[in-house]
Amino acid sequence: MDSAALERDGLTQAQVHERRVLELDNNVAHESSRSIWAIVRSNVFTLFNAVLGSALVLVLLVGDPRDALFGFIVVANAAIGVVQEYRSKRTLDKLAVLHAPKALVRRDGLEAEVSVGEVLYDDLLLLRTGDQIPADATVLFCESLEVDESLLTGESEPVTKAAGDKALSGSAVVAGHGAARVHGVGTDSYASALTAEARRFSLVNSEIRNSINRIIVYIAWALIPIIALVVNGQMNAYGGWAASIASGQWKVAVVSAVASIVAMIPEGLVLLTSISFGMAAISLARRNVLVQELPAVEGLARVDMVCLDKTGTLTEGRMEWASTAVLNPVLGWESALAWTAADPNANATAAAMAGQYAVVLALEPLDVVAFSSARKFSAVTFGAGTAAGTWVIGAPEVVLATAGTPEAQAALKLSHEAAGRGLRAIILAHRVESVSSAPEENYSLTGLIPVALVVFREKVRPDAAATLAYFREQGVALKIISGDNPRTVAAVARDVGFDFAGDGYDARHLPQDQHAMAEVLERESVLGRVTPEQKKAIVLALQSRDHVVAMTGDGVNDALALKYADIGIAMGSGAAATKAVSRLVLLDGQFSHLPSVVAEGRRVIANVERVANLFLSKTVYAIIISIVIGILLWPYPFLPRQLSVVSSMTIGIPAFFLALLPNSRRYKPGFLRRALMFSIPAGAIMAGCIMAVYSFARAFPNPALGEAEATTAAQTATTLTVLLVALWVLGALARPFDFWRTLLVSALVATLALIMAVPFSRNFFALDIPSGALLAATIGVTAMGCLAVELLYRFLKKRGAVSERE
Repeated sequence: MDSAALERDGLTQAQVHERRVLELDNNVAHESSRSIWAIVRSNVFTLFNAVLGSALVLVLLVGDPRDALFGFIVVANAAIGVVQEYRSKRTLDKLAVLHAPKALVRRDGLEAEVSVGEVLYDDLLLLRTGDQIPADATVLFCESLEVDESLLTGESEPVTKAAGDKALSGSAVVAGHGAARVHGVGTDSYASALTAEARRFSLVNSEIRNSINRIIVYIAWALIPIIALVVNGQMNAYGGWAASIASGQWKVAVVSAVASIVAMIPEGLVLLTSISFGMAAISLARRNVLVQELPAVEGLARVDMVCLDKTGTLTEGRMEWASTAVLNPVLGWESALAWTAADPNANATAAAMAGQYAVVLALEPLDVVAFSSARKFSAVTFGAGTAAGTWVIGAPEVVLATAGTPEAQAALKLSHEAAGRGLRAIILAHRVESVSSAPEENYSLTGLIPVALVVFREKVRPDAAATLAYFREQGVALKIISGDNPRTVAAVARDVGFDFAGDGYDARHLPQDQHAMAEVLERESVLGRVTPEQKKAIVLALQSRDHVVAMTGDGVNDALALKYADIGIAMGSGAAATKAVSRLVLLDGQFSHLPSVVAEGRRVIANVERVANLFLSKTVYAIIISIVIGILLWPYPFLPRQLSVVSSMTIGIPAFFLALLPNSRRYKPGFLRRALMFSIPAGAIMAGCIMAVYSFARAFPNPALGEAEATTAAQTATTLTVLLVALWVLGALARPFDFWRTLLVSALVATLALIMAVPFSRNFFALDIPSGALLAATIGVTAMGCLAVELLYRFLKKRGAVSERE
């Protein structure tokens, strides 16, 4: 088939088959860089899981199943990690710029509706108003074709297309119609190239997660020599390697070694952090905020710089009527505006007058000239009546180009002043008699009298100003960046409460060097003519100055900036690609949700910091006593099941509730430093108490007890000591007390008393109430330990290392 036939009738069935065989279709494999196996491997086959999993197997093989309770934490940690990352992978795999499900093509001279993925190279695309262009194409012929490329370029103005022009995938037809020949499909299309980088898997930068991962690395390195020391110590404590293997005591040594290993690993900290993020995400989902990666909840609370895209983010992406200046009150001018606004073919600017002007009388036009961006005006002629004559509405500099009257000059001056404020103005002009001229491209504009100047502004989201004021009150700096004219961006910025000098900065003058760009951004807060690549560069430049950057946007042109920002926030009406790479999506597009997201982030950070103190205190005392016991070659002072009750009562259960309680404390950097400043000395105090009681029990055993009973008494004394001191730590971190915190601590104390009072629970956990000198020593050491914790807490509170909730 020759070129002319191809442009007229489209592909033949033979050509369709040929291109399908050659895979010249529009399908794109939307895969992230991490496979399911990679996700499972990274969450299941970790050092901690290997250590805990091996310990679990050993306990199940040679010990009491009651000592294997820690296995539930191992499974839960791995499951939550896999589910969370798989959810992120699925979101990225669904990344697609094109949300139009069908495309209209002509094949063998017949129109056919096909899926976007079935569009082929050389297909003849038929473009209609409202269609999204599914692949890159060259316009063959068109009539008043206008394309909205704002999702790709950020420019809110429609682009007029002519034969030979390029039509980019992902753009939308907003006026006119035409046909185009496809020349770029699949990964070769503009939209796919723009978002290819955005599909790559990445995790949000989370201080909590980074700090916890750092702690895990520290502990992982410490585990290797400590485990060797503990295993050797336990084997020697039960008669030496050879003797314990021969007598079977090695099984008891293995269980004791497992107890020390399990105690050193803060396995529940990761679980509690994930649960905290998950509950925050559920809470935000009820407010129409979709959290696509859980730590993003925490991230927004740390943000100190928010970059805001204008079109579709601060504004609703449409025009609204601002004012009308009447120059010559010709009878019927309001009806003429109303008819123009109600015309089914009215452009977006004219349609914005619909709420302001209503047709008083039924008007039947004698002649109509449709609006086009090429002409920049429309015209309508009415017969006899109040609105008789010809009415022309359009760009003042075009409509009044040949009018030299003082009224015309005044209208042009007002139009120029409106443009200086970033507003859009159109002129309504009147002529008593119709001047017939064909074709429409040569329509006569002579004899027109300017009647009214109608001024429009972009529709600003009603909640934008209040939300931005909230961020400024919180000390968060703001940048407004857009692909539009800087003066237009500046006008919107002032509408939402920005106070700045000038008419905005033209990003075409931005230096490419990151350092130099950062210098400009320190001075400028409102930027126009910003390209998609520059948006990404702006984010990176701000991050180079140690800013934690959030970026909002709705178009594909924002996708890369959202991807590289610390927190990307997409509007629910935005492009699919934009939402897929964002950490947060405002499903209903309401900016007013952002303060609640910040509040959730603050609650998560403050509460996780508290529970981290609990977990790390336990890790510290476990490491200390493991080293001391290993050096002294003493039996370990706990059974795994006893450590399970200690962990659940002083850490697991209270941490779960503390992590979910309200807390509005403002974010303070230094999570890890503060956590270690408390947990290391607190853990050392508890380790000292444990070793003091255990040493006393070994040095002064009750002569009335046998070896097994004496061992149980010593283990009970150390268990009670660590329980009570750890409960005091909990009470300190839970302050100030309210009803729920008082109830929580009281319930835990009551539970401890119940465990010791009920024979079944005592037998299950291998506990026995100590008596005599051991009981007195336990009480005395516990009291001193609680006093030491109290003094530590008050000292660190004065220094700001720990803080009570607000």
